[in-house]
Amino acid sequence: MAHIAEIFKDIVGDGNVLTKDVETAYYRSGYRYGFGGAAAVVFPSNLVEQWRVLQAAVDAGCAIIMQATKTGLTGGSSPSGFDYDRDVVIINTSHVRGLRLLKGGTQALAFPGTTLFELGQELKRIDRVPHSVLGSTSIGATVIGGVANNAGGALCKRGSSYTEFALYARVNREGKLELIDHLGIRNLGETPEEILHSLESGDFSDSDLIDDGRSASDVDYVNRIRNLESTVPNRYNADPRRLYEASGSAGKVACFAVRVDTYPAPREKQVFILGTNDPQHFVKMRRHILSTFEHLPEMCEYMNRSTFSIAEKYAKDVALSIKYIGTDRLPKAYALKAKVEYLLNKIPLLPKYLPDIFLYYACKLFPQHLPRRLREFRDAYEHLLILITADEAIDEARSYLEEDWGKTDGVGFFECTEQEQEAALLHRFSAAGAGIRYQNLHQRTTEEVLALDVALLSSDPEWVEELPEELTRDMVLDLSYGHYLCHVFHNIYVFRKGTDLDRMKTLMLQRLESRGAKFPAEHNVGHLYEAEQVVKDFHQGLDPTNTFNPGIGKTSKSRQSPS
Repeated sequence: MAHIAEIFKDIVGDGNVLTKDVETAYYRSGYRYGFGGAAAVVFPSNLVEQWRVLQAAVDAGCAIIMQATKTGLTGGSSPSGFDYDRDVVIINTSHVRGLRLLKGGTQALAFPGTTLFELGQELKRIDRVPHSVLGSTSIGATVIGGVANNAGGALCKRGSSYTEFALYARVNREGKLELIDHLGIRNLGETPEEILHSLESGDFSDSDLIDDGRSASDVDYVNRIRNLESTVPNRYNADPRRLYEASGSAGKVACFAVRVDTYPAPREKQVFILGTNDPQHFVKMRRHILSTFEHLPEMCEYMNRSTFSIAEKYAKDVALSIKYIGTDRLPKAYALKAKVEYLLNKIPLLPKYLPDIFLYYACKLFPQHLPRRLREFRDAYEHLLILITADEAIDEARSYLEEDWGKTDGVGFFECTEQEQEAALLHRFSAAGAGIRYQNLHQRTTEEVLALDVALLSSDPEWVEELPEELTRDMVLDLSYGHYLCHVFHNIYVFRKGTDLDRMKTLMLQRLESRGAKFPAEHNVGHLYEAEQVVKDFHQGLDPTNTFNPGIGKTSKSRQSPS
């Protein structure tokens, strides 16, 4: 591998090639799950360098893992284990940034390292917003990463990240790297390097854009979500209608650029907090909103009481970091934490995840970060919703809550102040890591976290599962949160030490499958889920030699011989 590392250094410079274990550890691990081996991590600085690094890796017969800011939750952008049949190279594109607004800002062109946060900041200047709003936006999720994983986000009206306009590289059946230009921009050049150089230099105008009926977003989601009797969930990663070239590719191609739609920013927002102890109250409310509201809410986020409480205690540092450190600094902070953690884990007798333990106790020194009314609702109600409305939807929601919901026994609601709104949304986001932190601090007595990413049928009334004693006997933690109107839920379970997690997962997924649920819903298969056959076939068509991200969706890691 020393020879190919020198070739990489000739392309990107010595400082942009990492080979030492301590330097690569962060990039070889998933944000929540996964760890494996890699011979090198390479950081191209522009599109042409990315192409040359890819060509060198393909020529050397390497397995290639494309990676940006590594915010995926199922290990799909990091190696899985050490049993690959060839050297693994991670190509990290976080330095390959570029963003250009097109067609008066109604579309955007994004390069591999461009984050959703950066796109959102750019669009603020013209009162527009991105297609996708993801929880991981706050820790650096990229536009292209969202597209590659059909990431869902929280928006009720815009569904999964999706586009049919993309520029990407693939390895064909003959084992040759080729550039596929379906970006829809004329006159960029003939050779790959000409095309990439022209794109990066911005040597084109709106008059060069091709609009031929292809979509730059999931345009019919608002209609799908209103179909309360659909025989498949609203959105899920194996939906064949959302598998198209780079969209849903899960790293089986190397994407250089995408065109995505943008949307007018809401003029006004209002957040409502709803609570109940009877899940059927939320079922009735959901069906009423989806079937009668003219204007759907922007988001409708669910948390059970356990999630609220565990996040309050174990994820306080995440909420405080976003609020006071700032979104743009968080990825570097997480990388530093991972490097420190790797070094400390090499010292005998020290507990694992020492930085997590430190952050947990350090945050106890800070005052209570959640407003009183939020905590009172948590104490009063087992099930909570954060209902985010905008513009015309505000009065429609307020009228329903006052005239219908508010007159129902056993429920409650209130309108958030600006402070309560910020705190509620930060709390919902920070909840995503609370179960992991809990397990890290109780690692001596608990097994690893079992996390399920599930899309339920819209008609499924049992969205709060009554699990049998066989599954709950050794369960210490049962967290549930998600996007309620979309019927997408993230269920986090922690079991006592010695529990057979594989068996627990199999039993849970069998129960869900019998009810028509799909999994994963929006985090993609990564190395946690077995891909459905439609996904395996799609990925095989994109990457017939199994060069990119081998093993994804529990498929073979072995190289497939060129035909």
